[in-house]
Amino acid sequence: MTDARPARAAIAVPEREISIRTKNLRKSFGASQALKGVDLEVAKGELTVLLGLSGSGKSTLLRCLNGLHSITSGEATVLDEPVHESHNRRLRALRSRVGFIFQHFNLVGRLSCLENVLIGATGRIRGPRYGVLSYTKAQRREALTHLERVGLGELAFQRADSLSGGQQQRVAIARALMQKPELILADEPVASLDPENAANVMDLLFQVCLENRITVVCTLHQVDLALNWAHRIIGLRNGEKVMDQAASQLDREQVLNIYKQIDPELSTDGPEQ
Repeated sequence: MTDARPARAAIAVPEREISIRTKNLRKSFGASQALKGVDLEVAKGELTVLLGLSGSGKSTLLRCLNGLHSITSGEATVLDEPVHESHNRRLRALRSRVGFIFQHFNLVGRLSCLENVLIGATGRIRGPRYGVLSYTKAQRREALTHLERVGLGELAFQRADSLSGGQQQRVAIARALMQKPELILADEPVASLDPENAANVMDLLFQVCLENRITVVCTLHQVDLALNWAHRIIGLRNGEKVMDQAASQLDREQVLNIYKQIDPELSTDGPEQ
């Protein structure tokens, strides 16, 4: 695979239209403070990576952004929707505009790849759907197009649980694209993948970001992947933001400062230890 850094450097985010803005965002679980006053802005069409040790608040921040976790105090505005003031119908409407990609894929294993991708359309259709033929021809064509985009068109009718981990994550990305999202939140999308498949998934998210101008916020532990594919890197430590800088202005040693106790000689290509 070619190095993504030159492509990223050559294609700048064209304008700073803000997709995500938080102000003094705090989240507590009982006496434990997971987020301690986080301020950030993420521009539309930007791929932002959140880095930090386990327990630093990365996943909690993602879940606060789409309302899966209630916000203890502070503000979070996502796609012009004030999440800290939104409930029920407004949150459901926001989530229909936000794709979420999970570490463990969250596919329905007994269903085909095509059926799993079609599930991404449920937020914009009415009535129950049972099997591929209960969707319209246009929807089936659209789902197949997304599978072809992620390189799995020939596996459309294969059971999802028969695929490799890297293939399953690509199906999950196709499902998110079927949702027609304006924002994709990806929580450790490559943690369970080998280095080659991890790079392929990050390259796919990068291309989606550039070609569709979909904002992507992704949590990672692999520093080298963040440096190669992110527009910006945000570092969290103990619930606080400790870094927020363009990836092109950082080197590996600087980024590893986020992980104070991590040995810089350790490989960062594998999943979290």
